[in-house]
Amino acid sequence: MMSPRESLPPPDDRDTVLVVQNVSKKFCRSLKRSLFYGLQDIATELMGRHQPDPQLRYNEFWALKGVSLTLKRGEALGLIGVNGSGKTTLLRIISGLIKPDTGMVRVRGKIAPLIALGAGFSPILTGRENIYANMSILGLSTKQIEARFDQVVEFAEIGEAIDAPVYSYSSGMAARLGFSCAIHTDPEILLIDEVLAVGDIRFLARCHRRLHQLREQGTAFVLVSHNPQAILSMCQQAVYLQKGMMCMVGETEAVMAQYEEDLFLAGARKESNVLYLSPKPAEESTGLDVTSICFKDPQGNVLQTLISGEPAVLCVTMQAHQAMSQVNLRLSFLEMGKDGQTALYLGGSNDKETFQVTPGLYELQVELPYLGLAPGAYMLRVDVRREALFILEMIEAFSFTVQSNGRMSKSIFYQPRSWRLLPQTTATTSRRATDVSP
Repeated sequence: MMSPRESLPPPDDRDTVLVVQNVSKKFCRSLKRSLFYGLQDIATELMGRHQPDPQLRYNEFWALKGVSLTLKRGEALGLIGVNGSGKTTLLRIISGLIKPDTGMVRVRGKIAPLIALGAGFSPILTGRENIYANMSILGLSTKQIEARFDQVVEFAEIGEAIDAPVYSYSSGMAARLGFSCAIHTDPEILLIDEVLAVGDIRFLARCHRRLHQLREQGTAFVLVSHNPQAILSMCQQAVYLQKGMMCMVGETEAVMAQYEEDLFLAGARKESNVLYLSPKPAEESTGLDVTSICFKDPQGNVLQTLISGEPAVLCVTMQAHQAMSQVNLRLSFLEMGKDGQTALYLGGSNDKETFQVTPGLYELQVELPYLGLAPGAYMLRVDVRREALFILEMIEAFSFTVQSNGRMSKSIFYQPRSWRLLPQTTATTSRRATDVSP
C-alpha cells in the first residue's frame, strides 16, 4: 500500500516541489469516540481491510475534503478562509505531522513548518540547547548546526539570553529564535501559519526581508494569514477554503476579493461603481448601518474611475436607528498587490470631525480637493465608529481604481502645485549680492 505522504519528486515537472492530490481528513468532536475510532482504524489496517473512501461516523466531520494543489520552486501560495476552514490542518498534513484519510501528498526537498514559533522548545532547556534540538528535528546534523549557530543567534538577537532557560524568554524572544532556527535550515518549502503576526515591527521587517531572499533563492511558500495585505503582497496564487473544501483557486487578488465579499459583504451588490449593502435584521444592527459607498465628483455624479490630482468626494450613506453623538469615519486606502502598507489613512476623530445623528438616512461626505493617490488598484476599508472605540460598522472590501492625469512621473503620490516666474527688482538683486559677498 502506498504511503499518503511521499518524498518522491513529481514525475513530470522538475520545478514542482509540492503536489497535494485529493486530500481529505476527518476528525471527531468527541474525545472518547475519537479514541475508540482510532483503535477501530488500527485494527482495520492490521487486518488489511483498508477503506479507500472512508465514510463519516457518528460525531465525525470533514476538516478537509478533496483538496488538490501544486507548488513550484520560488512560488508563494496563500491559504485563505475563516477559522475552522481547514488551513492549519492542510499545513499539518503537508508537513507530515498528521496523515490524511484519503489522497496523497508528494514533496521534493526539505520542509520547514513555521506553524507555531517556539512551540517545539523545551522551557527548561536553554536557548542554545533548544537550537540544537529544534534544528536537528528539522533535519540538520550537529556539524551543520554548529556551522550556522552564530547566524541563528545573530538573526534572533537573543544575545546573552542564549544560555538562559527558555521559560525566562518573552513571547517575542521565543518567536525570534523559532523563526531563526527554521529559516537557517535551507528549506525548499516553508509552511507559514500566522507566525508573522508575532513579534515587534522591527522583527517583522527582518522576517519579510529574509523571506524575500529565500524566495529569490528558489524556496517555495505556503502562507496562512488573516491579514489580507500579507497574502496580497507575498502570494501570486491563492486557495480559498470553506468548511474544508476548495471554494476558489486562482490569482490572489481575485480570490481575496471573493473571500472578503463572502466575509464582509454578504448580501451586498456593486452596481455602476456603487456598493449597496442589504438592510440588517434588528438583532444584528448596532443602531447605525451603512447602506452604500461610492465616490462622486463635486457635481454629485458617481465616479467610475478616479484620477490622480482631480477632486473626489467619498460618500457613505448610513441609516441611523437611534440618536448618537460623536459618529466618525476611519478610512484606510490599501494599494493592492504591493507591500501591504496603508497608502493613505484618514481619521475623523484625528481631524476633530465627529457628527451627531438622530433616526434617519444620512450621507457622510469626505471631500478630497486633490486625490493624491498614484495610479493603481486600491482597496478601501471603511470603519464607522461612535467616539473612539465603539465600532458601529466595518466594510473591508470596497475596491476602486485610480488613473493617471498625465502629469505624474516617478511619484507615489500626486502633489498639487503651481509654477510662477517672478522678476527680481534692483533692490532685491542688490541685497542678495550683499548677503553672499565675503
